[in-house]
Amino acid sequence: MKNFIQNGDNLTLPAPAAIASGEATLIGAIFGVASNDAASGVPVAFATTGVFTLPKVAVDNVTLGAPLYWDAAVKKVTIDDDTGANPKVGVAVAAAAASTTSVAVRLNGAF
Repeated sequence: MKNFIQNGDNLTLPAPAAIASGEATLIGAIFGVASNDAASGVPVAFATTGVFTLPKVAVDNVTLGAPLYWDAAVKKVTIDDDTGANPKVGVAVAAAAASTTSVAVRLNGAF
């Protein structure tokens, strides 16, 4: 195909703010995990697919297969879509009790 660019599993985009390796962020409708540290505006590769351990809202009791949403205000995944305000970013590939602070997430890449 002459018009193929890339698989899209990793996208090199300008960091929207200073970001640390392994930190998740939302850039428009693209959700990804930074592959390395970068200052604001510096190009960084974001993984948009795969399974990552991400911080979650501590009070959420996440069940296996539950849809997960990004709460940008606290920079954590949550089970609450906040009436559509929190974009869906993936699904839980393991359960995570309310007492835990992270969960394994299979990323959607974009919503």
